[in-house]
Amino acid sequence: MVTHGPPLTSGLRKVAWSEGTWLNAPPDYREEGKDLVVATAGGSDFWRHTAYGFVRDDGHALLADLPDTAAVEVTFTAEFLTRYDQAGLMVRVHDALWVKAGVELTDGAPHVGAVVTRRLSDWSLAPVPDWSGRPVTVRASRFGGALVIRARCDGGPWRLLRVAPWPAGVASMAGPYCCSPGRSGLLVRFGGFFVGPADSGLHVTP
Repeated sequence: MVTHGPPLTSGLRKVAWSEGTWLNAPPDYREEGKDLVVATAGGSDFWRHTAYGFVRDDGHALLADLPDTAAVEVTFTAEFLTRYDQAGLMVRVHDALWVKAGVELTDGAPHVGAVVTRRLSDWSLAPVPDWSGRPVTVRASRFGGALVIRARCDGGPWRLLRVAPWPAGVASMAGPYCCSPGRSGLLVRFGGFFVGPADSGLHVTP
């Protein structure tokens, strides 16, 4: 679903990279100007059980507090070359309750999608070949016992990716994530990490 209308980004505060705490620090990361450049470890991933039968919790995520009735946005660019190269935004309570959303290379093309994990992981995605190599922003908003996930490319219209249950009042962390199950050295440039007020509603009306 593509949504237009007023921007959702008013009232955002930039999160300094130093405010986040690494979940599985990558082998190489550095600040370049205002950006954070990350190189992934080989075989890194986040997944629990479904279809593949394994548990992986060794991807890289830089996480900061995400209160109730708040939203988080992450912007990134990456050159996805190998199947399952991926980057985007993670929201997390613990190792069996988390969401990752962003862009992943699968079936020969970049796809935008989300994995929602509540003990078991699921996966939803859609091809976005025209997003390749361009800046992508992923937004997650907590309100009404839900996590509402949207994404857009290059400042274009928001796409509603997912509405998932999310426990109100439970301490949560969120921030940029990336991993590369099929290789090492995926380079991701994160250009923004912001928090602010939650969306006022589920839909953005024209």
